[in-house]
Amino acid sequence: MATIDEDLNQIERDIRQLKIEYEQYFGGGRSRPPTDTQWRVDTLIRRYSERVAELSTGQRFRMNNLTQTYAKYQDMWRKKLVQKETGITQHHFGAAAKAIEAERARVAAYRAANAAPESASEKSGEHAAAIAEAAAEAATRAAAEKQVTADTFAMSLSDPEHEEKKIQQLYKKLIEARTEAGEKAPAPSLKDFERFVCQKTRDLKDKGGHEIEYTVSIEAGRVKLKARISN
Repeated sequence: MATIDEDLNQIERDIRQLKIEYEQYFGGGRSRPPTDTQWRVDTLIRRYSERVAELSTGQRFRMNNLTQTYAKYQDMWRKKLVQKETGITQHHFGAAAKAIEAERARVAAYRAANAAPESASEKSGEHAAAIAEAAAEAATRAAAEKQVTADTFAMSLSDPEHEEKKIQQLYKKLIEARTEAGEKAPAPSLKDFERFVCQKTRDLKDKGGHEIEYTVSIEAGRVKLKARISN
């Protein structure tokens, strides 16, 4: 029979796994919600909520943190399930939306500059329009660069066969990015992703690399996973 600490470890692992499985479901990689995993977490949490007097001070503190974390995730998953079932989509103001808004600002600035009073000289109007357009284009570039940087997650791997937690974190970021970008294509499974990363890392290390940097970013509304030799 499992000890209390072993059960608490199992709850923590199951919450992490449940988070990944829900991200797969919302990202299109699973056809059904992970109800089996959720039932297992609910059962264990309910068991120790009824046996709290048997827990030590440290175990109660840990159990409380796990319960709060799980409650936070449950609330988020309920909202996303409602959105999915009712067809309501949250529109994220990401890189593509920022680019559209910047283009609108550029056009508006150009029109405003060309709408100068007729008493102003033609040369002055053209000069103002050129300045306004150049400023808007610079703002567009800066916003795009800032957004790509903010949305980029980077991680270096040297021996993925022994870096399971790192691969899981990279996979988690990939699924989160796919969810944010609203990608409809099915997401790869964690096992397929692990095989891909291991093979890609071996291929790049054969070319002379020691560490391989993987990045996950959203560019022009699409999720990009890139790998390069970092040293």
